[in-house]
Amino acid sequence: MEHEPLSADEVAEFRILEEELWRPDTRFNRKRMNELFALDFVEFGGSGRIHSREACLDAKPSPINVQLPLPEFTARRLSTNVVQVTYNTRVEIDGIVQHRRRSSIWTRTPQSWVIRFHQGTPYKP
Repeated sequence: MEHEPLSADEVAEFRILEEELWRPDTRFNRKRMNELFALDFVEFGGSGRIHSREACLDAKPSPINVQLPLPEFTARRLSTNVVQVTYNTRVEIDGIVQHRRRSSIWTRTPQSWVIRFHQGTPYKP
């Protein structure tokens, strides 16, 4: 069954939410991340490691050298209350540039949208 496409305003809302995960002022704000990460959140990192919600909440503040706005950002409705976003990242860590294809699954709760799953897969541009 096809679902109604997201409006431009809805796509912009998801871009803002996703970019909060990349901005140090929000990414390392435990209160804000506690609101955004679903209780069952899990991430499959580009390294192949699995990161739990608690591990992500406990991340130590560090510089995030990422290209914003997020390149090739798209969002699509999977069901009434589920949206997938995809984009690419170019992140520089210790002088090394890493490229990842990213995918996140967001679900609507009675209060707000929460991120339930995220995956980063390395690629060579």
